[in-house]
Amino acid sequence: MKKKPIIPMVIGIIAITLAINYRSILIQGQSQDIKKQNDNTNISSDDKKKNDNNENREKNEANTFSADPSDELPTQPPLNKSSLLDVPIIKQNPGLYNGCEVTSLAMLLKYKGIAKSDKMTLARLVKKDSTPLVRDKSGNIIRWGDPNYGFVGDITGKKPGYGVYDKPLLELLEKYMPGKSVNLTGKGIDSLFRSIQNGNPVVVWVTVNYNVAKKFVTWEKDGKDIKATFSEHAVLLVGYDEWYCYVNNPYNGRKNEQIKKEVFEKVWESMGSMAISST
Repeated sequence: MKKKPIIPMVIGIIAITLAINYRSILIQGQSQDIKKQNDNTNISSDDKKKNDNNENREKNEANTFSADPSDELPTQPPLNKSSLLDVPIIKQNPGLYNGCEVTSLAMLLKYKGIAKSDKMTLARLVKKDSTPLVRDKSGNIIRWGDPNYGFVGDITGKKPGYGVYDKPLLELLEKYMPGKSVNLTGKGIDSLFRSIQNGNPVVVWVTVNYNVAKKFVTWEKDGKDIKATFSEHAVLLVGYDEWYCYVNNPYNGRKNEQIKKEVFEKVWESMGSMAISST
């Protein structure tokens, strides 16, 4: 039997082994390349998400902090240190012992040049609450009208009377100045000063001696308790400066009556910060 050459066989085996090893190396290399591509893909995807988040955050910040200037509220001019209007004084007496509110309104309307607005006409036109006065055996008032609805009692003083608050008086002002009446109740004292600065005197509710009232009475109207003080008073605010407020007082007939600023603010707030004016 003829023997096959050994060297060619060895060479063949070596060639086959090298080929197998090369293929394994090639496959491993491809696997690593695929893994790198996947890793790169994941990194790119994460980067894209981060970039998208950053862009969205920047857009939100831009929407929050870069508003259109046209959307901003208009700023009011600074408040002057002082302002004083030359408003003619009108006295509530004779004729209107309890008519301080309509007399103060008469001064406002006269200053604005509104005709047929004398105090007696306003006293006739102001809304009334005609609920009769009822007292108990001790003379205490137990039932009467609501000044938030209309004038309570007799405005002339011939019979018991009380007064009227901001809303009914505002309705009367609106009849004379349609669309121009302004209720400044609860708006803060600077709103009163700004109205003066703009040339508009303000009817305000205080007390007759500018002291915070200590004595109150309470009566009932339609199941509602009405708390009131008979020192209630209304004047026309016509000016202010750094230290004082100036009012036209219909009770004593004083024009530009001077009241310390802090005193005025305290008593005005104690009476519910009621105030009406015009534009």
